[in-house]
Amino acid sequence: MTQRQNDQTIADVGEFALIDLVRGQLGTSDYVLVGPGDDAAHIATADGTYVTATDILIEGRHFRRDWSTATDIGRKAVAANLSDINAMGGVATALLVAFAAPGDTPVAWVTDLVAGMVEECAKVGARIVGGDMSAADQVVISITALGDAERPVTRSGAQPGDQVAFAGTLGLASAGYGALSRGFRSPKAAVDEHRAPHPPYAAGPAAAVAGATAMIDISDGLLADLGHVARASKVAIDVHPTSFEILDAVQTVAGALGGVDPLGFVLTGGDDYALAATFPADATLPEGWTRIGVVRSGEGVTVAGAPWEGGPGHRHWT
Repeated sequence: MTQRQNDQTIADVGEFALIDLVRGQLGTSDYVLVGPGDDAAHIATADGTYVTATDILIEGRHFRRDWSTATDIGRKAVAANLSDINAMGGVATALLVAFAAPGDTPVAWVTDLVAGMVEECAKVGARIVGGDMSAADQVVISITALGDAERPVTRSGAQPGDQVAFAGTLGLASAGYGALSRGFRSPKAAVDEHRAPHPPYAAGPAAAVAGATAMIDISDGLLADLGHVARASKVAIDVHPTSFEILDAVQTVAGALGGVDPLGFVLTGGDDYALAATFPADATLPEGWTRIGVVRSGEGVTVAGAPWEGGPGHRHWT
């Protein structure tokens, strides 16, 4: 490690540079078919393969107990993990849950949390099969999901000429967060989506069957996550802003916040856990997928041929 690295903090380098540093220390093996850097890892076993992913939710950063019920939080925690498996074109089958909380947390709150987790798992037929518990100063939920994918779709397969498409909802959860942050509890559609999203669980496997060349779930924002695809695939992606239907609830929040551009919620909000994927130019998009752009030679992500003014989405340690 250089002297400069010794002086840096994780906020200095940022999430993805930190991931790159860590990845360089990990090595690999014949069992690792797809390793760190994608939505999920693809692992070989003696009798087959599986995909696996993990996410962590921390009280005060990813959820607030005064905004969301325990059931909502349980659903959201599981949805974030099921979405990662979905983004590989797979279906989750089992989850391991690690839970930490202060000792004065009501037991009823924990049982409601688990009820939300079980409810969300049922949407794909997954089961919670184990985990761990500990004490902490705030609630922390860490989940590892495992699943099956007949043809895992990574972030690195996009080719110039491919069409770019998305499935699910964009902007609604981000608008809900904007409303809650200002003390509002409406519009209900936006606030409810922030509390507990509705990922398009059937869309990932359908995209894999239809020949998707790259795919990612939208957890940090459409532009930010398409940037991960562009970087992994060594291509450029251009998004057509007129391709999006901006929902009434998103427009309502944008207006209430003082004339904020509602397109910003669509392009940079991520908590809806929609999917973005690239497909060959001549591919027929599966039901529920909407074309929103094109892959080109070059690098980076643009909107109507120009850089987006403002940040592309969520960043840690900022």
